[in-house]
Amino acid sequence: MHAPAHPGEFITETYLEELGLSGRQLAAALGVAPSTVSRLLRGDSGVTGEMAVRLSAALGTSPELWMNMQKNYDLWEASQRVDVTQVHALWRAPGAEGSPDSPDSRITGGAS
Repeated sequence: MHAPAHPGEFITETYLEELGLSGRQLAAALGVAPSTVSRLLRGDSGVTGEMAVRLSAALGTSPELWMNMQKNYDLWEASQRVDVTQVHALWRAPGAEGSPDSPDSRITGGAS
């Protein structure tokens, strides 16, 4: 699986290049500092809820688009860094792979 695009990369390719806009022009439209947009476009920072609302208003999209794009990027990045072989499962949902069938197999944290 390939890495999903960082929202900053998507903004650069889909909006700035297509519309012939600069990062400074985008920053002015968003009402934020040029350095804020620069960090986002370079991938040094992510989309916050506030930025998602600003981007959606400026670019005619939904805030959810930007939040989902950031979430997908963050989860992919984390999946590349985290070694889950060192994680011990405490519980598996019924029907999940490797799930025991009996309810008493769940760890209850000492409560009975």
